Order: sequence, then structure tokens, then C-alpha cells
Amino acid sequence: MPVPVNSGARLDRLPISSFHRRIMWLIGAGMFFDGFDIYIVATVLGATLKSGFSTMGQNAQFVSVTFVGMMLGSFLTGFLGDRYGRSFMYQANLAIFGLASIASVLILLRFIIGIGLGAENVVGYSTLTEFVPPQARGKWLGGMSAVVTTGLPAAGLVGTLIIPNFGWRVMFLLGGLGTLVVWYLRKALPESPRWLESVGRTEEAEAILQGIESEVSSSHGSFPFPTSTPPSTQSRSLGSLVSPVLFPRMVVGCVTLIVINTLIYGFVTWLPTFFVQEGLSIATSFGYALAMSFGAPIGSALGALTADSWGRKPTIVSASLFTILVGVIYPFVKNPITLMITGFLLTVPIYVLVALLFAIYIPELFPTEVRLRASGICNTFGRGATILTPFIVVALFSSHGVGGVLSLMIGLLVLQLFVVILFGIEPKRRRLEEIESEAPVSPYPANV
Repeated sequence: MPVPVNSGARLDRLPISSFHRRIMWLIGAGMFFDGFDIYIVATVLGATLKSGFSTMGQNAQFVSVTFVGMMLGSFLTGFLGDRYGRSFMYQANLAIFGLASIASVLILLRFIIGIGLGAENVVGYSTLTEFVPPQARGKWLGGMSAVVTTGLPAAGLVGTLIIPNFGWRVMFLLGGLGTLVVWYLRKALPESPRWLESVGRTEEAEAILQGIESEVSSSHGSFPFPTSTPPSTQSRSLGSLVSPVLFPRMVVGCVTLIVINTLIYGFVTWLPTFFVQEGLSIATSFGYALAMSFGAPIGSALGALTADSWGRKPTIVSASLFTILVGVIYPFVKNPITLMITGFLLTVPIYVLVALLFAIYIPELFPTEVRLRASGICNTFGRGATILTPFIVVALFSSHGVGGVLSLMIGLLVLQLFVVILFGIEPKRRRLEEIESEAPVSPYPANV
């Protein structure tokens, strides 16, 4: 048998270097266009509604079929990524949604795009998780989330400039072409040594690790000796996800991703449509939504800064409470300037949660052997729940206005608070291998 290469400890001892920056930007660039494609739906559907090309009901179908594809993509990439590797999946999903975006006009093509979008979100964050050392993992994953969420203001800004002059179809063409450029550049990304070692491909893991160490040492000198890590006993079977250690984490992952997906796709992406329905012009509605959208990268950046200082759980709880507070106020604001400010303040904590949940917390919860499958299943539940969200949003908005929509969001946030407090663990500044077997700490004292 080959000698274990100790991939986790050797990667975790490395200082942040040009290698990590290259990995982050190549993964982040693909995920930026993932976010851009998702967020252009908000501006495109506002334009198609205003022009009479679509109705509210058809817009709901358009969004829902995208999420059906994203749900399938999230599920498939988990199993394929743990079976065939991270590099295989992050190239395959970019090709799928890049090519389909270029041709995106029909609802069927939105389904195909959704498959690629769902896969990208799972494999991108999980891959970076396996490369970045624990002392900087929260900041770097949150930083990548900030890059991704710049797709929201970018989509709003580009839409404001492009749609009135060239039509909405050009938006999909731009996203598809950008994605294919990144697909070509990503060919240089290495496979995860952690994953290679977990499936017994130790020679490949050793070769990649030596290359990484050589690159980093050329600018940072020698490294400390890696800590000894016993061989992993973690099962690769799907049944391990319902074990006493991992099942509570699955509950946390599924519930939190249902909540955050509903916040984004049940409120944020519907803002231009809400404004149009309330009688604003398409230009004014885009302007309002654009101003609010700058809260997305700011929120993600705040999440990156607080994840390693406050910790994952305190940041999730604080952002959830602040979202509830501002969400209660938002429906009663009528002054246009105050509305934009309040909407901005509501967007910021939502995207703190986006950074923490999508990028940082969920990929950390699971061992390398099942990381993509577990993350994929959690994302499947999150995406699956939002298939119905557009129809629920249309019904709530029609009968109760924005206040009805936000009442749903607030109820889900309360549920999230209870689940994270009761079942969540705290991975701050800890090695991935160190937290594999930790059970959640009960808030109640044991009987003695």
C-alpha cells in the first residue's frame, strides 16, 4: 500500500500565496458568471413584463424551470464530483450553462442552464474549501462570495445600459460568452489532493502537492513540518449522511439553504417586477433595484470579515436577526429615497447570509469523502423549495403586496435561527479533518 500523503495537513500549513490567489480567481470568475446569469433574470423579466412579452405567471414559470434545472444540477454534481473529481465537474458545468446561455430564449433552455448553475455553486465553493488553510478559510471563501455577488449590481448596471438599446436577449449572450472564456482558462486548475487521497489515488495527490509546495516555497521559503493526521475512517457510503454525527449537519444545511434561496429568489430577484407592478417605469424600477443591489457585495464582504473573527454561528444568527428587523420596517416605507436606503439595508444582511451559508459554512460541515454529495443534497433541497417560491410570491404579492412576501421570509428566518442554534457546529479556524466527527453541543444540560 502507498504511504499516505497527508494532504490535509500539508495544505493547511501553507501560507497564503499566488497559488491560492490563482485558484480563487479562476473559480471565482466562473462563479461570477453563474451569479450574473441568475441575477439578469431580475432585470430581464422586468423588461419582458413591461413590454408585454410575458405575464407575471409566465415569469414565475421561467424562474421555476431554472430552479428545476438547478436542483437537478446540484444533485448530480454531488455524486459525480465525489466519483470523478472536482476538476471534471467544474469544467463540465461551465460548458453546459455557457453554451445554453448563448442560445437562451426558450424555457427549455433555462432548464439546461439551471443544471450548469446548480452544479457550479456546489463544486466551486467545495473545491476552494479543500485548498485554503483554516486560519484564512472564512475570509477567502467569503471573499469569493463577494466576487460572485458583484454579479447582482453588474447585472443591474449592464441591464440598465443594454436592454433599452439592444434588447434583453443580449444579456444572456454576454453571460454565455464570458462563461466560455473562463471554461478555457480553468483547464489549468489542479484536482483537489484531499479528494485524490480520499479515493486512493495517492501518487497523483503527491505529485500535485509537490508542485503546489514548490510554487509556494519559491516565494515564502520553507514550511513548518506538517502535523500527523491519522488515516481517515470516514465512510464514502451515502448512508453515512444519516449517522448521528452527520445527520444534524444535513438538517442544518437543508434548512438554511431553503431559507437563503427563498430570500434571494423570493424577494431580491423580484424587486424590479414589484416596482413595475406598483406603477414605476422600467428605468426607475431598474434604478431602485440597482441601488439596493450594491448591498450584495458589501454584505458578502462583511460576511468574509466576520466569519473568522466572530465565528460562523454568531454571524449567521446576527445577520438573521437584522434581516428580520429591517424586513418588518420595509413594507411601511413609502418615500422613494428612504425606500432605497431601507432596501439597501435589507440586502446587506441577506448577503452576509449568502456568504456564510453558500460559500463558507455548508462545505465545511462534511468530510472530504462525502463533501460534494452532502452539499449537493442540501443545495437540492434549497433549489427544490424555490421551484414553488415564484408562484407563492405572485400569490402573496397579489393579495398582500410586498408585506405579504416579507412575512414569509421572516417566518423562515425564525426557523433558521432555531435550527442553527440547536444543531449547528462552529468550524472557525479549525482544520477540516478536525471537525469531521464533532457532534453538535446540546444547549440543554444532560441529566445526571
